[in-house]
Amino acid sequence: MTIDYSSKEYLAKVDAYWRAANYISVGQLYLKDNPLLKEPLKASDIKAKPIGHWGTISGQNFIYAHLNRVINKYDLNMFYIEGPGHGGQVMVSNSYLDGSYTEIYPEMTQDVEGMKKLFKQFSFPGGVASHAAPETPGSIHEGGELGYSLSHGAGAVLDNPDLIAAVVVGDGEAETGPLAASWFSNRFINPIRDGAVLPILNLNGFKISNPTILSRIDNEELAKYFEGMGWEPYFVEGEDPAEMHVKMAATLDKVVEKIKAIQTNARENRDQTRPIWPMIVFRAPKGWTGPKEWGGVPIENSFRAHQVPIPVDQDHMEHADELVEWMKSYRPEELFDENGRLKPEIAGTTPKGDKRMAMNPVTNPGKLIRDLRLPDIRDYAVDNSVPGQVEKQDMIVLGEYLKDVVKLNRDNHNFRIFGPDETASNRLAPVFEETKRQWLGEIEEPQDEYLKSHGRVIDSQLSEHQAEGMLEGYVLTGRHGIFVSYEAFLRVVDSMLTQHFKWLRKASEQPWRTAIPSLNVVATSTVFQQDHNGYTHQDPGMLGHLADKKPEFIREYLPADANTLLAVFHKILNDRQKINLVVSSKHPRAQWFTMDEAKELVDNGLKMIDWASTDFGDEPDVVIVSSGTEPTIESLAAISILHKKMPELKIRYINVVDILKLRSQTLDPRGLSDEEFDMYFTKNKPIIFAFHGYEGLVKDLFFDRHNHNLHVHGYRENGDITTPFDMRVLNQMDRFDLVKSVVKNLPNAEKYAHIVQEMNGMIAKHNQYIRDEGRDLPEVENWKWEGLK
Repeated sequence: MTIDYSSKEYLAKVDAYWRAANYISVGQLYLKDNPLLKEPLKASDIKAKPIGHWGTISGQNFIYAHLNRVINKYDLNMFYIEGPGHGGQVMVSNSYLDGSYTEIYPEMTQDVEGMKKLFKQFSFPGGVASHAAPETPGSIHEGGELGYSLSHGAGAVLDNPDLIAAVVVGDGEAETGPLAASWFSNRFINPIRDGAVLPILNLNGFKISNPTILSRIDNEELAKYFEGMGWEPYFVEGEDPAEMHVKMAATLDKVVEKIKAIQTNARENRDQTRPIWPMIVFRAPKGWTGPKEWGGVPIENSFRAHQVPIPVDQDHMEHADELVEWMKSYRPEELFDENGRLKPEIAGTTPKGDKRMAMNPVTNPGKLIRDLRLPDIRDYAVDNSVPGQVEKQDMIVLGEYLKDVVKLNRDNHNFRIFGPDETASNRLAPVFEETKRQWLGEIEEPQDEYLKSHGRVIDSQLSEHQAEGMLEGYVLTGRHGIFVSYEAFLRVVDSMLTQHFKWLRKASEQPWRTAIPSLNVVATSTVFQQDHNGYTHQDPGMLGHLADKKPEFIREYLPADANTLLAVFHKILNDRQKINLVVSSKHPRAQWFTMDEAKELVDNGLKMIDWASTDFGDEPDVVIVSSGTEPTIESLAAISILHKKMPELKIRYINVVDILKLRSQTLDPRGLSDEEFDMYFTKNKPIIFAFHGYEGLVKDLFFDRHNHNLHVHGYRENGDITTPFDMRVLNQMDRFDLVKSVVKNLPNAEKYAHIVQEMNGMIAKHNQYIRDEGRDLPEVENWKWEGLK
């Protein structure tokens, strides 16, 4: 039988479904028993402290109901992203009504008992969060921190040509910088190869206690704004449900047909010009269908609808009748049968199987994930048979490798590189020999370079938030990628990484959630090599920021040369369920480790380097450790000086790539046991540790160990526009200060006072030279490792 999805009868069923979703949503706020209100409401039926939000719920349920309708009508592959910051009931309620929730959580049966459990668990100890968290079927976006819904949606539809991401953008969220920048995402969506994002601006008028900016703009100005951003806005507005159903149905039909027409034209005619994608401005009251007023002031259509609108809890039942009146306004007797099951004619409006937005495969992509085909890193290895004699740029070598990763996975469409206009600056330009930047804007020759309507690199928007958000959307839906940024400005997105970590942690607690590809973040243009950018570009703090998170989800790699960087990437590109931070140099550097050594360094996390040690298996007099590119250079230079000045000194040199491997096993099962740690670092000999980041991280790693004879030389927040070596001198991470640190911590330090004096002289010479010549000392710039002769 043909169904008329626009008929009055069908829209009446959509309205009934909407009322059911609203009823279930209010019940989750307040109730823990008596879910269908068949008995008089008593205190024990109510939560002791109702916690949650109402303001966006009804509008989102309305949108969800109508998205279900167009999925059925057009057989769409669509999923839902809930951008408004609060309103976790929306995806829980709708997934419960379409049966998805019960399939995943069988104890949440579609009857009175199941509804009772559903209500009680919401924002309740041991229950579920008030956001669309990993526990929620269909969610890839929690929204606890606002601003990333649209970039997540854009990342999700890349290389998913049949997918539509229905992204509901909160009007408060729309005021954030990341979301405002995300409207540019239409410049990166190819209508032939990618899916479509359908933004729906939920313009309900108010935030927590203020009006929203966009709600106080008339439609003419709003239309100009979105048209200027490259979208075609469609307006649906009102508060009468019957009229709104008709408007929304007609508008969504137009919008879906417009998307299909754009894609059909592009795919049949190979038209890769940027289309004008549709979007919807949905203007309905905040707290729609809830209490109109309370205590003589408005609730609906005001900021007061934001949280729990009626003051009822287990200890305050004075207004329980008003709560019952509100819930019964949805006429639950028309919606649910005696057993609490949604009536069949209403349940018939929901999509079935994987067509349900809560069960869309991209939202739990385990079956979709395909490992990357990776080239053999030995084919790119630098010949370091004689350490320190070859000079290369680590990131260029990596670029050659990534170029072939792109090539090998061309047909799989499952690997991308993201960044904020820095791919070439960060020396990954070799990838442009195989692919281009994806860019749907106008291209001007010859000014523009490496731009094409389709490419595996998205870096043409100067926004860390957008690049990171799109990568998150890409990996959350089962694909692989990297995000490359200047080290200091990774801090722009450190809270995004925190939110992604929280997602991974909670998702890992859900047995039904499949592990997703790891989020790979590369920091370059690093703190100790700032020739011209200065103090603003000097901050290695992401290392400490991520190190505070649960250890099973975080890895931090500091490869000191190209071979080690290659070995790191071979390890992480097919990794799962982690955030991998890689700190790498892009400047010409001496190369140190053979590929076999590099693999051992990455596999074990650290290694004693025989060719730079003079302990020859005996107990050393001092342990010198480095982690990071410049710390390794300075440590080896210091060892060279020490060996010439003090040939009898027994030095053990250790290079650390996986810095968090130094943790105690009591904190991280991956860490070194006390016995292993003592084997490397001894129990009491002085340890001079040259570190790329802030020193506190290393001190924390040694806190529970036997050996506290530790002297860390890292970034001490001293910076300026200066020479590369002077950055190290300013922070006492240079070779001369490392030598001084060794000498001063030997038992017979006074015997070597002349060496300290000589090192002070070299530092003074350096300070004068750079001020006279504007470059580093020749003996620094021209230094080469000559071995320990």
